[in-house]
Amino acid sequence: MPTAIAVTSADLVLPPTDQQTPTAALLQAPEAQPLDLAIGDVNLLLDQHGHVVVVYPTGIGAAHERRLHAIRSVLESDRIALLGIDLPPLGVAVLVRQLRQLSVCDFSPGVIASAARLLAHYIHAGALLNSVARLDRVPVSLKTHAKSWVPGSQFAVLAGPSPELVRIGPSAEPPSGPEFATHLMLAKGQLSSEWVQQTLAPAWKVQAVHECPLPSVSPRWWGTGKMVEFASFLPDISVIYQLVSSVRRENCHWCGMELIGDRCGFCSSPLAPPENRTHSAGVLSHGTPVPPNS
Repeated sequence: MPTAIAVTSADLVLPPTDQQTPTAALLQAPEAQPLDLAIGDVNLLLDQHGHVVVVYPTGIGAAHERRLHAIRSVLESDRIALLGIDLPPLGVAVLVRQLRQLSVCDFSPGVIASAARLLAHYIHAGALLNSVARLDRVPVSLKTHAKSWVPGSQFAVLAGPSPELVRIGPSAEPPSGPEFATHLMLAKGQLSSEWVQQTLAPAWKVQAVHECPLPSVSPRWWGTGKMVEFASFLPDISVIYQLVSSVRRENCHWCGMELIGDRCGFCSSPLAPPENRTHSAGVLSHGTPVPPNS
């Protein structure tokens, strides 16, 4: 069975791009489900899939995040990865779908979990806002804060991969976009504007634009509900597969899980220094005789 991908909100589960992409499990907030039932649901996922990768935006409620850690602690399971992703909610939803696509490929649970940090760098996630007065997740100057009180002001804010803020105007350039082929996902809040479709999408040379409902935690993440959230992403699973496959795999020195990058997705331990690394099985070490030709 493929590694289970779980989320903390149903609106983080975008429609699949093909019939092979599985859905994601929902781990509800404490007020929506008693703890014993939540523990039972995760335990069932472990029985069915072996490993569970939980992906959620860092802006979820503190009680909900504590619930996730409590479940893992009660089950005493090192087969549960908790990945708080520092991307806006729509960017997290896009990332979740990519991990769902990877879950049916020939990658180990450790590689899938650690691939989240790699793929997040290829997601340009931001929003068009009518105010940045309550925005605390992207650096905003006092001057820009003051301008946000001017009626009719709008701001294009890029949260990742690099923070950027642009006040929308006739001569303003859009935020820096991807230098590779992407699709654009957008979710409209309480802001009537076609700027994302008419200006940003052509400037970023996106190949297609898709719409979805605004994630429920987006207004809290951005500090306002008057917004249009957007995220560009790699749409081709073959490209995503090649990207993940190209990264050297290591074994975590703490929990033994396979990983890519510089940190284990399951136990969060950093990659061991080169002299202490244990490479994956199948790699011939120095001094190992080469098998004779048959």
